[in-house]
Amino acid sequence: MLSLRRGTVTAVSERLVGLVRLEVDGRPCVAYPRLTGPVALGDEVVVNVQALELGLGSGGFDVLYVNLTRGLELAADPGAHVMKLPYTPLQHAVRHAEEEAGTGPEALGGLPVVCCSLHSQVAPVCAALGPDLAVAYVQLAGGALPVSLSDTVRTLRERGHLRAAIAPGSTVDGDVACVSVAAALLWCAGTGMDAVVCSVGPGIVGTNSRMGHGGVAAAEAANATSALGGTPILAPRLSDGDERDRHRGVSHHTLAAIELSLGAVRIAWPAGRPVPTEVGAVEEVDVSGWEEACAALPLAHMGRGPAEDPAFFAAAFAAGRLARSLLA
Repeated sequence: MLSLRRGTVTAVSERLVGLVRLEVDGRPCVAYPRLTGPVALGDEVVVNVQALELGLGSGGFDVLYVNLTRGLELAADPGAHVMKLPYTPLQHAVRHAEEEAGTGPEALGGLPVVCCSLHSQVAPVCAALGPDLAVAYVQLAGGALPVSLSDTVRTLRERGHLRAAIAPGSTVDGDVACVSVAAALLWCAGTGMDAVVCSVGPGIVGTNSRMGHGGVAAAEAANATSALGGTPILAPRLSDGDERDRHRGVSHHTLAAIELSLGAVRIAWPAGRPVPTEVGAVEEVDVSGWEEACAALPLAHMGRGPAEDPAFFAAAFAAGRLARSLLA
């Protein structure tokens, strides 16, 4: 059941590309203007309140569902006919890259693809790749679906670490839409990207189980990369600061991603850190200087920063550095 409530926009605090932060009757809310149209102070709206009502930590805001004042009878994108979120109340047609002229390459030609299980790994991976490379971000399902929700991706774009953000499958609101992750990877290869970073969006879906976690999408990206002749690199989730046994050391979600990867996947590992036997073969990477390289980027995971859990960020940095080494 949808939990919808009618209200009035009482504040507009921030307008970003693809995202507006506002308040509806004093409650925090986000709106996606490319989906529901423009929004202004005083508009009468309907918001989805369920996440906030349930007290979800990663969904601590309402989401604008429809703007009754200026969001009705909006036209579809010209020439669009492929639906995002099809057969749901939010279905809408957008142009997909596969519809454009030319089919592009049919293989990745060794393209390095870093596969992350958490959105908080994206910034340190990109820091290691560096702003001088052409890097694309492909958002996987398993967390937030709108790419535009990510402040991290926005910051990385502004500072030159990312050239494009792609929304494949059920994800929405990227620079480019693709029907599948495989098509998104081929689009990256066809547009001259040096490397790709794949990750679920912020606000990941998680349970206490090994497989019931959005992060297993890292294995799906790795499998597509392998099948298309790319080089998949897994960014392991390591932690010395997590109080939960299943995430301390190497997370059970990393082990699940390794188990689900059908092709040869290169696992980056910070040099000098003991490797648990269940991880298998890894490639040790010198991560010296990672703190300085990441200093100007947003680093946070489960409320912890680099000082509280350096292993987490160093491990992600190792994956980016391994990917860069393949381009030398």
